[in-house]
Amino acid sequence: MQSDSRPEQNILQDSCAEPSVVRSVDLLCFSHLRWRFVTQRPQHLLTRCARDRRTFFWEEPYWDADDNGDGTPTLEVMQEQAQLWVLRPHLPRAGNADDMLRSLLAKFLEEFKLERYVRWYYTPMALGFTQELQPEATVYDCMDELSGFLGAPPELQERERQLFAQADVVFTGGMSLYESKRKQHANVHAFPSSIDVSHFAQAQTIQNDPNDQSEISHPRAGFFGVLDERFDKDLLAQLAELCPHVQFILIGPVVKIDPASLPQADNIHYLGAKSYMELPAYLAGWDVALLPFALNEATRYISPTKTPEYLAAGKPVVSTPIHDVISGYGNAGLVAIAHDAQEFADAIQHALQPQPDAWRTAVAEQLATGSWDKTWAAMWREIERVRERSAQYKTQYVSPLRVTPVEMHSLTRRTMRPVRGESYDYLVVGAGLAGGVLAERLANDMDKRVLIVDKRDHIGGNTFDYYDAAGILVHKYGPHIFHTNSTEVMQYLSQFTSWRNYEHRVLAQVDGQLLPIPINIDTIERMYNLSLDGDGMQQFLAARAEAGRTIRTSEDIVVSRVGRELYEKFFRNYTRKQWGLDPSELDASVAGRIPVRHNRDDRYFTDTYQAMPLHGFTRMFERMLDSKRITIRTGVAYQDVAHAYPNAKVIFTGPVDEYFDYRFGALPYRSLEFKHETHDRERFQAAPVVNYPNDQAYTRITEFKYLTGQVSPRTSIVYEYPKAEGDPYYPIPRPRNMALYAKYKELADRKSEVTFVGRLATYKYYNMDQVVAQALTTYRRISEQERKLAVAPVRPLALTATAV
Repeated sequence: MQSDSRPEQNILQDSCAEPSVVRSVDLLCFSHLRWRFVTQRPQHLLTRCARDRRTFFWEEPYWDADDNGDGTPTLEVMQEQAQLWVLRPHLPRAGNADDMLRSLLAKFLEEFKLERYVRWYYTPMALGFTQELQPEATVYDCMDELSGFLGAPPELQERERQLFAQADVVFTGGMSLYESKRKQHANVHAFPSSIDVSHFAQAQTIQNDPNDQSEISHPRAGFFGVLDERFDKDLLAQLAELCPHVQFILIGPVVKIDPASLPQADNIHYLGAKSYMELPAYLAGWDVALLPFALNEATRYISPTKTPEYLAAGKPVVSTPIHDVISGYGNAGLVAIAHDAQEFADAIQHALQPQPDAWRTAVAEQLATGSWDKTWAAMWREIERVRERSAQYKTQYVSPLRVTPVEMHSLTRRTMRPVRGESYDYLVVGAGLAGGVLAERLANDMDKRVLIVDKRDHIGGNTFDYYDAAGILVHKYGPHIFHTNSTEVMQYLSQFTSWRNYEHRVLAQVDGQLLPIPINIDTIERMYNLSLDGDGMQQFLAARAEAGRTIRTSEDIVVSRVGRELYEKFFRNYTRKQWGLDPSELDASVAGRIPVRHNRDDRYFTDTYQAMPLHGFTRMFERMLDSKRITIRTGVAYQDVAHAYPNAKVIFTGPVDEYFDYRFGALPYRSLEFKHETHDRERFQAAPVVNYPNDQAYTRITEFKYLTGQVSPRTSIVYEYPKAEGDPYYPIPRPRNMALYAKYKELADRKSEVTFVGRLATYKYYNMDQVVAQALTTYRRISEQERKLAVAPVRPLALTATAV
């Protein structure tokens, strides 16, 4: 083997820290990319991996052994960091490549004494010489759809099928790629492009322009990245002509295409490849950042890392309609999407104007949800999971907790009483989202022994779902639709479930018609037999809205937006049924959650991530709570075990007023009654949910097959009837109720040994993702407190005499 121990300057700022003690498991990565070419996903992830373990990056071979010697295959070994090596095979052009690579690999494994390791693939083609490896886990990080790239080997797709059969876990570089791959493997998780915010945020303060850019006039519109078949050359040529006053700057190597084919113009500047460390300095001098990708097979599933990098630099971004850019940034108004050259030119012109503070705030919030550190940590947690149970994941996960409601009830009868001799660090009350997330984190991240109890006969809280007699996956407590803008929440839950992309749509029956809700252009056009565009929609609503109204109640906020007539038809009676109160008696926050759209977007939510757990919420909870350090007891109330484990710290997710024995009286809630039915027909209604604002005693009907994507000649539905008594679902937001809760909160704040978290414990209606986010935030606070206690110095007894 050849060895090159001359380390280059670190390519990532935060990779310079001293590595921790090497763990027993190494990581061996096989990639189609060159480590020292451009900084991409593998470099970001594997430099973080190398902080904790030996990490080896095996490149595709160089076919130059004949040029540099006697034609003998050699392996060049380059140490990049203390625990990171790049392995570069050099092969002759003659001979069987896989045989030569297999021989080099065997020598490498012996010399570096790799015995326990994780096998990580970026290219399925490496399977040809790695089939005989015996790793503890096999990972396929599918960052691109390689079969769509120019010059892709014809056998690539077959090799990928083989890799799916061997992989324990599959990661994808974006949501569209996840959707493409999720049906090919039972354990697929989406990890979209992340960001080193501090590195690219330097562009907001750098003053000095690089020499080769300093003489280029403003305004400047720039792109950095590989210039290959994904780059839209024709678009650039048109833009240069449409925007002669704009200087277009292109940074990056030219690959797989003829450099002579790139458009030439006085306002187009090709500055060549730059290092990762240099990019912020170039970005600092741009006025607009571009994503001028062609729409072809090579870009169908891409999730450009440069999108958040541009935004971290504070630059407005214009992109062609790449799916993951639209869903991740365009729909949130963070990136302008242009469908042709003229739209692109117009968007550039608009982006040259000062950006509003609201845009900068939204960008900061978006970037705060993700980082390469968080992405790597979440990936490694999944690897740790499959290392223990790899044989199960190679087919399809089968949970030891998978029981029917009847079996679960039988189980609870056996676990009603605490068992003597048990010891727990934490007692978690409630097996819903808040309790489940905290139990999982405490057990798996802090190695705590956790007892989780729930008075219901199942886990999952209100998200509990099960297969009914017709084989339809139904939600016992009404529809639960997952949507979030938080990458952290999405990545966390993706450890425990694969996803089915799902965008929720709702119709409302008004005046004998089924109309889209939230109200949009289509709603108004069909209701009033009009033809409108966005401006016409705004004018229509402005003519009816009661502007200048003081906003105190839900009635105020709706009437101020859409006027009295639409308020009466869509909102007032529905609210009366749902809450048992007129909107004029409810806080404005109730109706404030319902948007009104000036376009034709008929989706109920516009979040970045909209999906349903592929096998249901209950299966997700089973995986979340599947730990030897977690004990689950359902059908057990807190009062049954409250005194059995006096040394356990308590996390309480139930009703806060119940915990304090209703000392100040019961907090008011609205409840629901559910009526489930199955019908011998393929479809029952025209949308997943149909609202009934004015007719019927029920508020809505949900048809579950829309949510699950199941195909069946039968269908199952549920009617929802609001009522005053029953299980607490919706805190009623009125000033006197919040004043009552404030009394309970004061009591809760004094209970330092109890943590109150979740909807019921904090008397606030949260969406599912908000509950998860609150639980993760709570866990970080608990973890920090535990860490401080662990390192607190023990003072001599004499110094504590004043405490006696």
